[in-house]
Amino acid sequence: MPQENRGRRPALMADLIGASRRYMASYALFNQALADRLRLHPTDLQCLNLLDLERGPVTTGRIAELTGLTTGSATRLVDRLERAGYVTRERDVHDRRRVLVSTVPGRMAELAAVWEQVGGAWAEMFDAYTDEEVAFLTAHMRRTVDLGAAQIERLRTQAPD
Repeated sequence: MPQENRGRRPALMADLIGASRRYMASYALFNQALADRLRLHPTDLQCLNLLDLERGPVTTGRIAELTGLTTGSATRLVDRLERAGYVTRERDVHDRRRVLVSTVPGRMAELAAVWEQVGGAWAEMFDAYTDEEVAFLTAHMRRTVDLGAAQIERLRTQAPD
């Protein structure tokens, strides 16, 4: 780091930490509001988000991996989503011991419609960035996801102080 920037670094880092905390709180509160609108638990909403990114039906064990929940908690989550009509369970045709969870296209379309109502503002915000800035933001988000997963694992496996 150039010498002239070393003096600014503490102030920049303090600003970054404050902005990060506000960003995370803002997203958590947005997620809660969207979940409330859909009459879902916030974790259930994020599970649907993650299921939509998968390439087909998944097991409850995979849902546990995606969400970081125990298999018992993941099963209860799937129970709630099934009661709400967002997912179905079916026996795997190749292995009758496995049960696969699939999203219901019509219900996911309803979720997408609600997201479209609020998502346009994000698209407009990103339109103001150059392609290089969008690439940087995407790389940052991917690194944040990886770091977050590692921190979740650490928090869940370490004994509390």
